[in-house]
Amino acid sequence: MLYAFRACAGAFVLVIAAMAPAAGQFPPGPDDQTGQPGAAPQGRKSPPPAAGPSINGSWSGELTQVGSQTPYRFELAINAGKAETRYPDLDCTGKLTRVGGSKSYTFFVEVITKGQADKGGRCPDGTITVARQGDELALGWFGSVQGNTIVAYGTLRKK
Repeated sequence: MLYAFRACAGAFVLVIAAMAPAAGQFPPGPDDQTGQPGAAPQGRKSPPPAAGPSINGSWSGELTQVGSQTPYRFELAINAGKAETRYPDLDCTGKLTRVGGSKSYTFFVEVITKGQADKGGRCPDGTITVARQGDELALGWFGSVQGNTIVAYGTLRKK
């Protein structure tokens, strides 16, 4: 059990490291620019974030779960108002909430709205990290089901 956890954790670190070459910064959403700890004091303006390539749009590809031989289809739709996931092979859908960003990455929390693992479905809630790499979107997924760590990764292309 400990070996499996270490293997999954190591794979997750490798997935994140593989996404490191992504260039650009994703602009924060409107909710991220107010009331943040470390924000510039009132009266002083902080410099605007550097704009990078947009991650908005409809994306699709396959995700590979660490420890599994069979990838599954994955779709991601991001626009100014919302972000959603779809797992056609698993009959699941989810809603994403943007929780942050860095120079090269955007971070989301995913709540499964159809096909929840705790209601007999196949999909657990988790976290998603994406990084734009040219015309592709690198994606890492991390979650836990019944005490087991699950890691998945893949590359998406615009539809």
